[in-house]
Amino acid sequence: MENYLTKLWLSLRHQFWTKRLWVSGFLALVALLSVLNSAAISGTISVQASPTNPQLGDTVTVLIQAETGASPTVVMNQKTYPAFAIAPNRFRALLPTTPLDRPGQLNIQVNGVGDPQTLALQLRDRDFPTQSIWLSGGGSDGTDHEFNKVDAFKALVTPNKLWNGKFQRPTEGEITTIYGVRRYYNGEFAQDYYHRGVDYGADTGAPIVAPAAGKVALVGREADGFELHGNTIGVDHGQGVVSIFLHLSRIDVKEGDVVQAGQRLGAVGATGGVTGPHLHWGLYVNGKSIDPVPWRYGSFE
Repeated sequence: MENYLTKLWLSLRHQFWTKRLWVSGFLALVALLSVLNSAAISGTISVQASPTNPQLGDTVTVLIQAETGASPTVVMNQKTYPAFAIAPNRFRALLPTTPLDRPGQLNIQVNGVGDPQTLALQLRDRDFPTQSIWLSGGGSDGTDHEFNKVDAFKALVTPNKLWNGKFQRPTEGEITTIYGVRRYYNGEFAQDYYHRGVDYGADTGAPIVAPAAGKVALVGREADGFELHGNTIGVDHGQGVVSIFLHLSRIDVKEGDVVQAGQRLGAVGATGGVTGPHLHWGLYVNGKSIDPVPWRYGSFE
């Protein structure tokens, strides 16, 4: 009887340790597969931003590599921006900065790709020239009609990217006022003002061309109430990027026209609130006026 009990105890102990080892091994395998699967998923997600050291007025490009089925959005300064597919599993968002932004850390968060992805950039300060303007009354402050039309145009975010490569110079005239100039009016600094574009001095009638392909989405005429902007053309380049051309002497396109880079749009003039003939070209990204110069020397694809 004693031998029988000894053998039974040894057998039960063997079975216990065998099952315990099997369960431990199984749980370890499950944990390993979970780690590998998590690594594989996170490996399909990457977020990059350029330029890595932007300055006020720059457009920040955020590139997102994400798994199939993702619909990412990008949040910066509590505002959400769309990200558009540019290749399989690859997305791009364009984030505007302006002279009115505060230099310092930019916190960017990408949502819609599993766990939120975050990155931080340092937005550098930039010195903008200032002008002193002395006003003695007169002139037009603009009409509700033109501001409503222009504001609606600047807010356009259409899904198709129409531009390709670098933007062209819209006219051969000399640059007379650069982007971002700040102003004093009658000795008082205008906190919310900056020059929202680039001015080119040229004679009335000098041709202006589309800097990039797009669709004409705005035509406004001085005779129809565009008292401040003058004769105006707005070209939608797609995905939140739009160009506006002010003070024209003539308009050679109509709303709905699709134009190619270098195609004539109209001519330089002195309509609206101006002191002489010139072209004002403003470039807007997701509703905000950004510096057009980087778009002429670098490609935002």
